[in-house]
Amino acid sequence: MYRKYLWVIVVLIAGVSACNKEITAEYESFRGFVQPSNFPQPFYRFGNNAVTKERFELGRKLFYDPLLSSNNTISCGSCHIQTSAFTHHGHAVSHGIFDRMGTRNSPPIMNLAWSTSLMWDGGIVDLDLQPIAPITNHVEMDDSMPNVLNKLRNSSAYPALFQKAYGSPEITSTGFLKALSQFMLMCVSSNSKYDSVMRNQALFTAEEQEGYQLFRQKCNTCHTEPLFTDHSFRNNGLPPSMVDDPGRYLVTQKPEDRYKFKVPSLRNLSFTAPYMHDGRLFTLDAVFDHYTTQVQHTPNLDPLFLVNAQPGLAISAAERQKLIAFLKTLNDRSFLLDKLLSEQ
Repeated sequence: MYRKYLWVIVVLIAGVSACNKEITAEYESFRGFVQPSNFPQPFYRFGNNAVTKERFELGRKLFYDPLLSSNNTISCGSCHIQTSAFTHHGHAVSHGIFDRMGTRNSPPIMNLAWSTSLMWDGGIVDLDLQPIAPITNHVEMDDSMPNVLNKLRNSSAYPALFQKAYGSPEITSTGFLKALSQFMLMCVSSNSKYDSVMRNQALFTAEEQEGYQLFRQKCNTCHTEPLFTDHSFRNNGLPPSMVDDPGRYLVTQKPEDRYKFKVPSLRNLSFTAPYMHDGRLFTLDAVFDHYTTQVQHTPNLDPLFLVNAQPGLAISAAERQKLIAFLKTLNDRSFLLDKLLSEQ
């Protein structure tokens, strides 16, 4: 009997030891923000918010905490799910507090250090201010910044976490927002097969290589390597939906910006469906169908979608398969499973 209990104790100690080793390894491996070797210089100003382990961990806890919503049920992670590249998989448009439905599909949270603007219409240009939009939006989290900060101040955990992160238990909007930025900045997707090929660590298959060449001919202008977006706003010929979202026009009030939306990154496409700003297309084949046969010749259609004065791109069935083979090389499973970015 004593031997049995002794064995149980040994197993428990071994388990705790393994857990401690994992935590220690995470601590030792945390290097802050690291620029991938095949990426350009970030747009984000790290001089104003250098990433530290303590501030990142505070941001991670905040990201997954439903305390940020008015009824304490919706967190940032509710609509930005890691295994879906931080999108809201399975929902055409986001579902927020009390299951209220928005009008746009949740964009992925990845590689935001290189984003010159945020949201589908570019209405926010500073990552440090981005969380205010969903927190105060009636459909999403339906709270206010003062109320959220008061809830954090009255919590048992957050004053100590702010002390560790900033050297003071005072909970300010600046510290709160910059901590959330630190978590989002660390959501870097840069370990796909494409990245390995660009770093001379792997080779494309023949089909992937042919797809890559086609991509550079037909898609690279808007979906520019290595981020696979040029951060521009374009009208890609989608007919207006029942909601009639005018896109970039809401920000600029310029008629020429009507129905323009930000060019999304193509990274992790296998995990970020549905596609387009309103999630109307559920498969990559549907996306190709749109660009080849369904582009609407609207007044401010981007000229790139006109071929010989006709709307749509010339892509054959065989070319489509090669392009899809290449696009799958942009999937980064290590990003989707990175424990550092998971809810702890």
